[in-house]
Amino acid sequence: MQDPASVPWTQTAMRGIACKCPRCGEGKLYAGFLSLRPVCDQCGLDYAFIDAGDGPAIFIIMIAGFIVVGSALVVEIKYQPPFWVHAALWIPLILATTLLPLRSMKSLLIALQYHHKAAEGQLIERNRK
Repeated sequence: MQDPASVPWTQTAMRGIACKCPRCGEGKLYAGFLSLRPVCDQCGLDYAFIDAGDGPAIFIIMIAGFIVVGSALVVEIKYQPPFWVHAALWIPLILATTLLPLRSMKSLLIALQYHHKAAEGQLIERNRK
């Protein structure tokens, strides 16, 4: 297989957004909604290196918060609707702006982690004189 850094980052990002294997771009990344497969079914890449953590959720919360809160403020200031209208408008929008892009954001961060060979930080022993 080719070196991850030799593949353009745009191709890696597109593989991530498509929820495909970051190395071959063919195999599926997920076994469930957010649960990962153990290995790629096409190229055999072991997904044990993957550690997306809370990164995808934080990005989605910030983006969705900007959209929903901004929209709610505009509607409240301009129309002053009753509270039930707010609930009817913003609960579906919150669900749509958080759940729909979460899978793609997680796989995008996984693909970029693979592309940049990101790993857990390690301390370097230094010779002290």
